[in-house]
Amino acid sequence: MRHPFAKKGLGQHFLMHRQTSERIVAAAGVSAADTVLEIGPGTGILTRELLNKGGKVYAVETDGELIPQLEETFAAEIAAGRLILIHTDVREFDPKEISGPYLLVANIPYYITGEIVRQFLSAAHKPASMTLLVQKEVAERVARSQKESLLSLSVKAYGTPKYEFTVPKGAFVPAPKVDSAVLSVRNIQTPFRNEAAEARFFEILRAGFAHKRKRLMKNLETVAGKEEVRGAFAAAGLHEDVRPEDVPLGSWEALAAALTS
Repeated sequence: MRHPFAKKGLGQHFLMHRQTSERIVAAAGVSAADTVLEIGPGTGILTRELLNKGGKVYAVETDGELIPQLEETFAAEIAAGRLILIHTDVREFDPKEISGPYLLVANIPYYITGEIVRQFLSAAHKPASMTLLVQKEVAERVARSQKESLLSLSVKAYGTPKYEFTVPKGAFVPAPKVDSAVLSVRNIQTPFRNEAAEARFFEILRAGFAHKRKRLMKNLETVAGKEEVRGAFAAAGLHEDVRPEDVPLGSWEALAAALTS
């Protein structure tokens, strides 16, 4: 497949290194029994490896100029029903269109990484696992950092993140300014008893990180009264001077429970 012209507005960096695509598919543990959702197939290099290992692939591509080439490259697989090519923005895609369990495997644009992660982890029809090619710094922040962030806690609330391996900038065309990494999220589940509890947890989480230089207690006073927050801190066993990045997931869950009851 010829190299397409990357659109800066779509954050496109096309993966062109076959060995990297093979390692991504191996990290995802794709087998012939699996259904896979791929976001942004681009040149189709990762799509090819997914089809080599997987049973069925749904590929969502927002760039209409790439669709004809993908249809030509994978004409046989499309005809056989093994590849379903969908022309839409993935943020408008409903995973309920996929029947049964599925794995999410993707090289996603840096600028919508957080949005995509939250979209699928909070979806009614969640993937069994996610294997994402993201900015190295993001993968480190989610899976390796001793300090928590809004994104790392949003991931850990639903599953177990793991930093799989680093991907150098030279594996892409055009090369991004920074290295990338493959981040996986496994053991994905629905941890909240209902949508209201989920919404309240994230309201508290967002408020907690709204002003990073401030203490967590002060930040949370925007969503609850001072005495209520103080009581929640006592219930969660937290020091009143703690900052949001130093609070682990379990303590955030305890805070949310105390501030919801």
